[in-house]
Amino acid sequence: MSANLKYLSLGILVFQTTSLVLTMRYSRTLKEEGPRYLSSTAVVIAELLKILACVLLVYKDSKCNLRTLNRVLHDEILNKPMETLKLAIPSGIYTLQNNLLYVALSNLDAATYQVTYQLKILTTALFSVSMLSKKLGVYQWLSLVILMTGVAFVQWPSDSQATAAKEHSAGSQFVGLIAVLIACFSSGFAGVYFEKILKETKQSVWIRNIQLGFFGSIFGLMGVYIYDGEQLSKNGFFQGYNKLTWIVVVLQALGGLVIAAVIKYADNILKGFATSLSIILSTLISYFWLQDFVPTSVFFFGAVLVIAATFLYGYDPKPAGNPIKA
Repeated sequence: MSANLKYLSLGILVFQTTSLVLTMRYSRTLKEEGPRYLSSTAVVIAELLKILACVLLVYKDSKCNLRTLNRVLHDEILNKPMETLKLAIPSGIYTLQNNLLYVALSNLDAATYQVTYQLKILTTALFSVSMLSKKLGVYQWLSLVILMTGVAFVQWPSDSQATAAKEHSAGSQFVGLIAVLIACFSSGFAGVYFEKILKETKQSVWIRNIQLGFFGSIFGLMGVYIYDGEQLSKNGFFQGYNKLTWIVVVLQALGGLVIAAVIKYADNILKGFATSLSIILSTLISYFWLQDFVPTSVFFFGAVLVIAATFLYGYDPKPAGNPIKA
């Protein structure tokens, strides 16, 4: 049963990661009549859906009793304002990160984005060392060096990539790269900060996600009115929304919850497999279906290094047993 859950979790993680990146990229480059949907509003809707999903999960944990649900939400959120306020910092950073991912995928093909975004392993590791006093082994430090080398190769400019970028991308590849790099740093910091909070308190991860979603929706709405207020007043909050937009929103809303649930069953090796399969699928679909990516030998070499680094970072060598003396 546990083996089946492991492989099911692997499949779910690969599907969620790959489908979110590809549908988001496709939705940001699809040419349609009328205004394109505002990514800032999509971030807000995703946060609201995440809150709804977490409330339902808390309701399930409360044995489907509304009175128990009401008491849990009141006791864990309203009666603990300082605990709730702790989530404001990572929530604001996650909101920034989610908006940056739309910027990145408006300017980078899905394959390049997927590989470059693995730099979040590096930032998470560095923040873990500085904030949680975590000690990294030799294999983990080596994997971080390999990771940086691999991403550098993937970003190495080539004539074919430049041509593809001019033909298919709505913006600048440099803007996309900067967006991914900032998202990697924000992901690393917010993830470690959130982990620290979870370790210091006994509140469930679903309650914490409700708190994250609450602040995330507030910060997201602020972003909507600051950056897209003029367009919002002209065409409304749901301008440019279609079926594809809603698929992207739902995938983004459920992404964090899927990963939280999957981590219970998937070990580091399986997560490495999931990342590798997602990169391979994104590369193939970008080339054959979206046709916005022309792979080069340098890209493949860099991608192989990133995949290898992902496995190496999760590698846990077992200490050799003491030899029996005669």
